[in-house]
Amino acid sequence: MQQPQSQPTRTRAVLVGITALALSATMAACSSGSRPAADPKVGDNTAAGTPSTPSAAASSAPTKDSKVVMPTGPTTDLKKSRDTKAGPIMMTTLAGKKSGVSAQVWVWLPPQYSDPKYAKFGFPVLTLYAGGQSNGYNTWTDNQLPIQEIDTQLVQEQKAHPFIMIMPVQNLTADEHRSLDCSDIPGQPRMGTWLSQDIPDFVRANFRTLKGPDSWGLMGASSGADCSAKLAMQHPDIYKAAVPIDGDFKADSLLWKGHEAEQAANGSDKLIATSKADVKMLATAGGGVSYEVNVVKGWVAKAVPPTTVEYYEQPGGRHKTVDFEKLIPMALEWLTKNLTGPQSDS
Repeated sequence: MQQPQSQPTRTRAVLVGITALALSATMAACSSGSRPAADPKVGDNTAAGTPSTPSAAASSAPTKDSKVVMPTGPTTDLKKSRDTKAGPIMMTTLAGKKSGVSAQVWVWLPPQYSDPKYAKFGFPVLTLYAGGQSNGYNTWTDNQLPIQEIDTQLVQEQKAHPFIMIMPVQNLTADEHRSLDCSDIPGQPRMGTWLSQDIPDFVRANFRTLKGPDSWGLMGASSGADCSAKLAMQHPDIYKAAVPIDGDFKADSLLWKGHEAEQAANGSDKLIATSKADVKMLATAGGGVSYEVNVVKGWVAKAVPPTTVEYYEQPGGRHKTVDFEKLIPMALEWLTKNLTGPQSDS
């Protein structure tokens, strides 16, 4: 299948000018509990290298006061998808035990993960959702959105955490009108369960993570933005923060026909007004597309505590991959401010 290039992934309407909201608060210095690892060794170990295969620990359950969750196993066989300047991106087909869905998922481990100095550290997890149909490809895994290289550079500058990055597909066909909307649509493959249960189980089985949701984040662009917002609100026991980039916040697949109640329960446009999830989100809109600005600002305005949503308007931004890329550094810094970084129990 041909991958999408830097083109709009959803139709947007005509331009109307609007003033961008300042993001100075978002870019404020990180608090001590969520600052990127200050150890200078982090900056010294950014050379690309093949991550070692994780091995299951004898006991993965954290003690009452522990922070680190060691891998539970069984270990998944990961194959190299491609090399980047920040290390390899690995891939596997994950057969979800809870959902029954089998689909592709890509993984990138930051260089620090395989550094012996960090052998006892757990790492924060960032799950990324692509725009378009994301069937058999993922724009976060190729050079369209080089988030791995950007994260590595920001870690060197002590501006971002070294995140474990997880990049699952969101659909099983190329028909965008029959999207699974990151949900369990009645009579369809249970993609919502695969994404929200099987994917985190896969991560915990294979990698050193941290206890609780405070180190788990989500980010997505376009249709992937809807997934990140929806799953954050539905699963605050797993995720603490999300960055939906230029979303339209609708569950609008034709597959919902006849299941309107379930559709409403899975649409982030409805969830935002009733959410009781203690999660933080940063929603962006391209300032060059007035329709998008109105949609995103309207969605943000519906948020009620404890769910909080900050808004950022990208000056002149369009609904294109090239503009999404420009938002990556800001998004990683915001996630670093709002998520716990690597920690050990010693």
